Amino acid sequence: MKNRKRALVLAGTAAALVATLIAAAPAPAAPAAAKVASVHGGGTVHFPYAAKSDDIRFTVDAVSAPWSRPFPAEGGEQGMPVDARGKVTIYHAMPDRNFTAVGEAEVDCMVTGGRTATLTAVVTSSNVGWEGKRIGISVQDGERGGPDRLGFSWGVANMDVKPDGSVSEPRVGTCMAPAPFTEVTKGGFRVTPAPLSPRPSTP
Repeated sequence: MKNRKRALVLAGTAAALVATLIAAAPAPAAPAAAKVASVHGGGTVHFPYAAKSDDIRFTVDAVSAPWSRPFPAEGGEQGMPVDARGKVTIYHAMPDRNFTAVGEAEVDCMVTGGRTATLTAVVTSSNVGWEGKRIGISVQDGERGGPDRLGFSWGVANMDVKPDGSVSEPRVGTCMAPAPFTEVTKGGFRVTPAPLSPRPSTP
């Protein structure tokens, strides 16, 4: 009888210990949210081929939105991992010409690597007739105290010389932009990189 009582006590003690350990154990961690790539900021750039009195500024607010822009082609039903959303604004004051060019564009693609991002956007409004034109922008978040940098797809890039010698400006493809060749002299940009998102599973 004593042995039976002792066994019942030990069993009860063990059960209580297990219950205590379960209650004290931390809850399972929630899965980490996927990192989202982005570019935010604005600045004035130095473009060596513009007049010294010109004032050229860009603002960029872009966030990755992978697999959100389906397109009518095989494999395009879910969009692309570089799909993005946001806005780019351009301001170019030219006092010598008494004119200021302005434009806004909707971001459609972005890819990041380290402190650099390349993105494209389709112009939605402007006073220079660029509506519907896709533009390419590259941004480099300065490191080790260096300046931020920015590149754009017009002016010194994106030119097609045909066999007959004629020159044309081809359409900019998604996420296509030159290296960030200009220096940001005022303001700045923050680039948050992220790896490409895996392809979503199909139903």
